[in-house]
Amino acid sequence: MRRTGTIASGRDDPRATLIEKRASVLSGLGTRFDTRAGMGRVAEDDQAQLSHDEFVSLRMNGLDYNQLRLVEEALDRLDTGDYGICLSCDEPIADKRLRAIPWARYCVTCQDLAGLELETYRETVGKG
Repeated sequence: MRRTGTIASGRDDPRATLIEKRASVLSGLGTRFDTRAGMGRVAEDDQAQLSHDEFVSLRMNGLDYNQLRLVEEALDRLDTGDYGICLSCDEPIADKRLRAIPWARYCVTCQDLAGLELETYRETVGKG
């Protein structure tokens, strides 16, 4: 497996970017439910809207947890020296991609292939 070279410092430091992203995600995780918990009982007419809002909040928290997992995995790869290496083909991930998505697991080619496989699966399952 290939190892990354030295990590740039300053603005292009992936560790600093990932830690900042982790803090951002963590700060937003509990706030959506804290607001709802303080509301107490509500009128029956408002139940549908509140149920919808709760569904949206749960979905957003799920996305945040997924984002947090990806960031934590990228920090682990930095620690092991595997950061910047595609998990599929073991080739380096382009610097431009890592600057845009520092938690990227795959190079553009492998990510595209994974997306095509997912679309094929969805079409097969959907035709059922």
